[in-house]
Amino acid sequence: MAASSLISTFFSATPFPTVSLSRRSRFSVSKPLPLPLRKYHYATRLPPIVSALRDSSTSDSLSPYSDDYHSGFHKLFDSFLVLCTSVALSFSLFVTDVDPASAFVVTTPRKLQTDELATVRLFQENTPSVVYITNLAAKQDAFTLDVFEVPQGSGSGFVWDKQGNVVTNYHVIRGASDLRVTLGDQSTYDAKVVGFDQDKDVAVLHIDAPIDKLRPIPIGISADLLVGQKVFAIGNPFGLDHTLTTGVISGLRREISSAATGRPIQDVIQTDAAINPGNSGGPLLDSSGNLIGINTAIYSPSGASSGVGFSIPVDTVGGIVDQLVKFGKVTRPILGIKFAPDQSVEQLGVSGVLVLDAPANGPAGKAGLLPTKRDAYGRLILGDIITSVNGKKVTNGSDLYRILDQCKVGEKVTVEVLRGDQKEKIPVILEPKPDES
Repeated sequence: MAASSLISTFFSATPFPTVSLSRRSRFSVSKPLPLPLRKYHYATRLPPIVSALRDSSTSDSLSPYSDDYHSGFHKLFDSFLVLCTSVALSFSLFVTDVDPASAFVVTTPRKLQTDELATVRLFQENTPSVVYITNLAAKQDAFTLDVFEVPQGSGSGFVWDKQGNVVTNYHVIRGASDLRVTLGDQSTYDAKVVGFDQDKDVAVLHIDAPIDKLRPIPIGISADLLVGQKVFAIGNPFGLDHTLTTGVISGLRREISSAATGRPIQDVIQTDAAINPGNSGGPLLDSSGNLIGINTAIYSPSGASSGVGFSIPVDTVGGIVDQLVKFGKVTRPILGIKFAPDQSVEQLGVSGVLVLDAPANGPAGKAGLLPTKRDAYGRLILGDIITSVNGKKVTNGSDLYRILDQCKVGEKVTVEVLRGDQKEKIPVILEPKPDES
């Protein structure tokens, strides 16, 4: 109706020339009045057709041959045309049901490809499970002697279960006096350490958060992964809020050393997804959004992503987390020895693990393994060199750790050593690793 009123006003306000018949000229066009002489009354103006009828009815002569007759007729005809046009336009707007506010607005919806939609959905569904961890250290002011906490590091983690357990890397929480966990909705909670495994760089924290705010991450498997498989890493690099990087699995069964103990971590996943400082402890996901690893390290001289990142496989993490939640520690068997660096043994021209020390109260000391020592003249006397355990060849420290990881506490193993020029087999009963403080 607004459009019809506008059109009616336009046509009625525009002076159309009128055609009249006269005896001197067959056709003549009478010019419209000058603009100042026209009168417009928008508030009380009568409809054009009523005005025309009024003008025609008040003329002195209604003879078909008079000029007034033809002038009134053409006014009536023009008004009728304007009325028909207004009705037609109003009817078309009513039928098509066009919103006046958006009738002239053309919007193009954003179109995403199938793989893009899947990535967006994966990020939206898994972001609430990823947390931001702040490592706080207690510092004392040199002048006032006041003790206060300052952030000394940060990292990522993820919600493991509805009980409030959060999984991250051990090196993220190492040396912390207090820890804070920030969830996806920016709510922050103080965290307590449930337990940690320095050898595998895994730690479990606990927060007292409402159950409705805890979104456990879906747990997958890492035994059937393939090189070239697409993966996604979510974390908080450089202190930034949730960040998504993508890549593929570029290698499997890699081996890295624990940042805390130097003990090797086997079957590590290598990926080219960008992993930067702050991503540590965050999840590595497959295309279905399931957890397949914990982002733990990068290979880069500069400390930034170089396209070679490493993640601890979820199959290794799962067993560790279960033990930490139940017992607060991981029970792992040890021989109870200190051995020489691999480079030193290679310089001696032998293959194996050289025993530097075997405490008497340890498994190896009880079994009779000999450590390296010096005689009365200061000459170095080499200790036993371990060459195999349970028939599995040992060439370096990594081989020894790898074999022990497959054994259990209390298990008796046969250790073959090279003592002088003789080979001997010594039975050793494995004992649990002492608790770390």
